[in-house]
Amino acid sequence: MIVLPCDDDARADSIDQAARVLADGGLVVLPTDTVYGIAADAFDADAVTALLAAKGRGRQMPPPVLVASPAMIDVLAVDVPPAARALAEVFWPGALTLILRAQPTLTWDLGDTAGTVALRMPDDEVALELLRRTGPLAVSSANRTGAPAATTAEGARDQLGARVAAYLDGGPARGGVASTIVDATGPVLRVVRAGAVTGEQLGRVVPHLAPTPAPTGAAGEQASGAPAAPSGADAAARADGGRDGEHGEPTGRDGEHPDRVGEDGGPPA
Repeated sequence: MIVLPCDDDARADSIDQAARVLADGGLVVLPTDTVYGIAADAFDADAVTALLAAKGRGRQMPPPVLVASPAMIDVLAVDVPPAARALAEVFWPGALTLILRAQPTLTWDLGDTAGTVALRMPDDEVALELLRRTGPLAVSSANRTGAPAATTAEGARDQLGARVAAYLDGGPARGGVASTIVDATGPVLRVVRAGAVTGEQLGRVVPHLAPTPAPTGAAGEQASGAPAAPSGADAAARADGGRDGEHGEPTGRDGEHPDRVGEDGGPPA
């Protein structure tokens, strides 16, 4: 386990080391604009399994995926509604996770996603530099399931320890609030987790959004991110994904960011 500083003098070397860890199937904790996230190569099924195990969760709570560019929407998703593209244009990079229909030809295994993927482009230069080097990363909030999402590398290390090979230390996370998660897989876009981007902000871009449903089941992370065959929205709500999901998030998928929805993040970070 190594801690990699991200100040100006050390950043390039630290990102090189983190990219090598990810290429070798290891896990990396990274800063995002919401909370810290735990990352794995999205196309390495064993690494994604290790990410879920590090957090203490199963395949029914898949992580969101962080990307370095809005152009990745058309690489990773299909049947993307114009309204979802409009939201990405306004809020990416930023604390918005979009649940979309996954490109069926992709050779990845994020868990029980029911054919969906939660995508976010974080507004953090360290995260973006790493993503430019590695390509899409599966990222959930850097915490054990049920515990608060970490807002510092030290806090993430206290929870995850040697389960993670490298920790990118970018100082305290700037946001601390998980990403907002929007399900764009149905006929009407629906907010499935409230987060850093408010309903009022979303409504200025997409006037007709279905209301956020009342939370059900487990609280906390699960609300920020199910059934054996969850819908895209259910899977997102159960993931970390930004507290995008993230991870960081309420928690859940982005909070965990990501930061599934976990970060982000949670939520996806």
